[in-house]
Amino acid sequence: MNVKVLGPGCARCRKLYEEVDKTIRQLGLQATLEKVERIDEVMSYGVMSTPALVINGQVKVSGRLPSTAELSTWLTTGAAAG
Repeated sequence: MNVKVLGPGCARCRKLYEEVDKTIRQLGLQATLEKVERIDEVMSYGVMSTPALVINGQVKVSGRLPSTAELSTWLTTGAAAG
C-alpha cells in the first residue's frame, strides 16, 4: 500500500503524518508512507487545501485532520485493495 501525506510541512501536515504513521504501526500494515511537500506535486492530485491524505493514488481527505476511526478504516480498506 502506498500512502502519501500532502502539504508544505505545516503543523497540521506534520500531525497528519504522525497520526498516519502511528495508525499503520498499530494496525500492523505493510505500507510505504511518504511526505509530499512540493506544491506542484500536491497540486497534481487536485488538492487545493492541505493537509491531504492519498492512499493508493486516491485522495481520501483534504483540508482537515481525519479522525482516528477514519484513518483506520481507510488504511484497512486500502491494504485490502492493494
